[in-house]
Amino acid sequence: MNEVAAIPFAVAFGIITVLLVRSRDVKAWEAVLIGLFGVYLGQTPLVFTVHGLVTWVFSGFQHT
Repeated sequence: MNEVAAIPFAVAFGIITVLLVRSRDVKAWEAVLIGLFGVYLGQTPLVFTVHGLVTWVFSGFQHT
């Protein structure tokens, strides 16, 4: 995955993070989203594995 492909994910997770922090009510699944935002923003080598997992999870919702 290149930097251009990660930008939409980073923006989406960033918006979600800002909304969660403003509400001051962060649950476990929300903490996972904040962690995903950090991984995408940091572009660590782990981002390839995380991106594959996120793509796999979301592709499961698209099956009809």
